[in-house]
Amino acid sequence: MNGYTFAEKTLARAAGVDQARAGDILDVKPDVIFSHDNTAAIRRIFEQIGAPGLAHPERMVFTLDHAVPAPTTAHAQNHAEIRAFAAEQGVRWFEVGRGICHQVISEEALVLPGEVILGSDSHTTHFGWLGAFGMGVGRTELAALWAAGELWIRVPETMRVILNGKPRPGVTAKDVTLRLMKDKGVGGGEYRSIEITGDTVAHWSIDELPVMPNMMAEFGAMNAYIAPDARVIDYLRQRNPARTIQPIYPDADAIYNEDYQLNVSILEPQVALPHQPDNVVNLSEAAGQPIQQAFIGTCTGGRLSDLEAAAQVVKGQKLRCRLVVIPASSEVLLAATQNGTLATLIEAGAAINTPGCGPCMGNHMGVPAPNEVTISSGSRNFKGRMGTTDAPCYLANPYVVAASAVAGMIIDPAELM
Repeated sequence: MNGYTFAEKTLARAAGVDQARAGDILDVKPDVIFSHDNTAAIRRIFEQIGAPGLAHPERMVFTLDHAVPAPTTAHAQNHAEIRAFAAEQGVRWFEVGRGICHQVISEEALVLPGEVILGSDSHTTHFGWLGAFGMGVGRTELAALWAAGELWIRVPETMRVILNGKPRPGVTAKDVTLRLMKDKGVGGGEYRSIEITGDTVAHWSIDELPVMPNMMAEFGAMNAYIAPDARVIDYLRQRNPARTIQPIYPDADAIYNEDYQLNVSILEPQVALPHQPDNVVNLSEAAGQPIQQAFIGTCTGGRLSDLEAAAQVVKGQKLRCRLVVIPASSEVLLAATQNGTLATLIEAGAAINTPGCGPCMGNHMGVPAPNEVTISSGSRNFKGRMGTTDAPCYLANPYVVAASAVAGMIIDPAELM
């Protein structure tokens, strides 16, 4: 008999069964259930269900991150309702300024390898960088999880992404992800588990590891997974030493329904053109496009290494267009303050904002004017994503984003460095 994939093993564990295969339907009991600014809306659905109470408040987490600090009275009221509900139910929650849910939950080591985390955010695939099964669900499903503590899930088939070769300088996990999107399309991973493997992974910094799992949401995937190595295990042990870590790894003879292979060593920086994350070209084909705004941030591109990359590019330069920088968390903000990264960015003319999602949700702190062009280190460039319908958005790695802010147009960072 063939072996089992990560998804088959992990969902079987969470369902309390000995084994499972792709196509099986299981009642899965997640280890962590989380929501963010949409918690108040989920609560109203939960109340309509008529459940006597929360099934597992100790497994629940709330973050305030999508519109922080509150840009309107309506947002402020929403936050107030969530704070009150968390206090009433004894649910752990994180206040405005702590950061984006995926980054914060990772930093707090609230989910561990081999565990299942279900969240009311599509980018919950992010937690594959920790060797966990992360899946985004809708508000109704999350309300059902609050009430019952479990959710039926069809075990997905698995696609294996095999990455080999050392990336060139200035080529990041973001570029690898965009190239996969180009080659396979935004629906290439639909309702599939994505296992990311190959020797390239060892060349990525620990900050880069979440990028590809995170953006598998754009790929249509149910979840994504990178086998946790010693770096990840040490990261989690330092942050949550009381917990026992029990990773789950796929079997060597597991069954995959597709293999995708990429030689990363020959890859150049990639750019996603408007208005799709898979509308991708080599940087050289996008160079020269004028821009009015550059954005470093989001759960995909707002970690310390992203800010440091931007600072490396803009050091000693003056920006020709505005550069909005939003750290993914307060921990990232503090580290960037302490090591001088923020000083370099500010000296170049960048605007630094409160950790959170910011303009990625089109709420505030970087919403463009009509016909203004943005280049972003984020994950999505759908039409109107940043709050303005007629405002094109390009996606690229942080080196390219920062260099473009210096030049006032999309440019290869090598021309500056």
